[in-house]
Amino acid sequence: MHYKLTEVEIARPLASLELAASESGAGVLVRRNSRPIGFLMQENGTKRTWRPEELGGWIANELKTKIAEEAIREQITSSRPKLNASLPSLSVAICTRDRAATVKRCIDSLLPLQRAYDFELLVIDNAPSDQATARLVKEQPTVRYTMEKYPGLNFARNRAWKEASGELIAYLDDDVVVDRGWVTGLQETFTENPDAAAFTGLVMPLKLDTKAQVLFEKRKGFRRGFDKKRFGRILPGNSLYPCGAGIFGAGCNMAFRRDVLRELGGFDEALDTGPSLPGGGDLDIFYRIIRAGHALAYEPSFMVFHEHRASESALRRQYYTWGLGFMAFVEKNYRNDPDQRRQFQRTINWWIRDEIWQMGQAIRRKHVLPLSMIFSEFSGGIAGLFGEYSRSLKRVTAIRKKFA
Repeated sequence: MHYKLTEVEIARPLASLELAASESGAGVLVRRNSRPIGFLMQENGTKRTWRPEELGGWIANELKTKIAEEAIREQITSSRPKLNASLPSLSVAICTRDRAATVKRCIDSLLPLQRAYDFELLVIDNAPSDQATARLVKEQPTVRYTMEKYPGLNFARNRAWKEASGELIAYLDDDVVVDRGWVTGLQETFTENPDAAAFTGLVMPLKLDTKAQVLFEKRKGFRRGFDKKRFGRILPGNSLYPCGAGIFGAGCNMAFRRDVLRELGGFDEALDTGPSLPGGGDLDIFYRIIRAGHALAYEPSFMVFHEHRASESALRRQYYTWGLGFMAFVEKNYRNDPDQRRQFQRTINWWIRDEIWQMGQAIRRKHVLPLSMIFSEFSGGIAGLFGEYSRSLKRVTAIRKKFA
């Protein structure tokens, strides 16, 4: 299964969409005047070509409401905000371990933006086994290299905000490529939400070359939609808020006021610890920011492209760790935030019911994922529910002793 991945700018005349013989479907990112407004996926069977009028009809049918909203927004807003001296200084951190090739790709996407907007660019090399990333960064005079000796993503994230000089710090995973409008998207959401402490953005697929990548994206991937969102202390209509912290965005593309990270003590180093527990850290920091009384803003134009897991076994493992990380986050905050315990209990009950429902849909072949992948996520959640955060605290204590 291999989908053609392409972009369409509806403010210009459309061209035909042609599929190669090896491509079984298409994924289309739709933009209007450069802004992302929707993503369409379709499996094509024997159809190889969409004429411009067919492509336009598909887009209009699927996105008519969003297109109308954007037209109104453009009439109201004379121009998009630009970076100016009033924007806080920005540091961008790429946290990585032993993936020099993907780091290079990420850096290459950032360098043109760095030349235009003059931000600090850091690479935090997390307990590397070789010098490949250090050698790579040494070739880039505008990129600063720091090695973090303690293994674990949240150790690297904490090292980043301590090393950074910017008032804002943006975090990118090494397997993303930033969109050309990434900085202006962050500027836009900061301008619209000057009191916010955290900012997240749209995460789109970089490739749809394998069945696993297509399946992941059919289940919405890391996407949180194409509408601006602002989150505060309450969210009317959401009875689980803010305990279901996955609604806020994804850790591969997020930014924070650095002083707020400092006030909160940074990221919890017992989450996102590496292979044993590669998750939960982003959920936890989003939740803690909301609980501390700060706002969080989601902006689709603050967009990156992420390389999803290529194999089905790797995707199955990812779903397992999603369940594990989510419940480790739940266990931690159930323990540490007694005012929210009833809310977390409702979240646990909802999550289990929803996973069982999804498995039932998969058994009836009405789910985009096979049963094995949903069961992996469910299994990870159950394992996480029974003491994963406590186990991780012990592992982190051992890490600190070993690498002191």
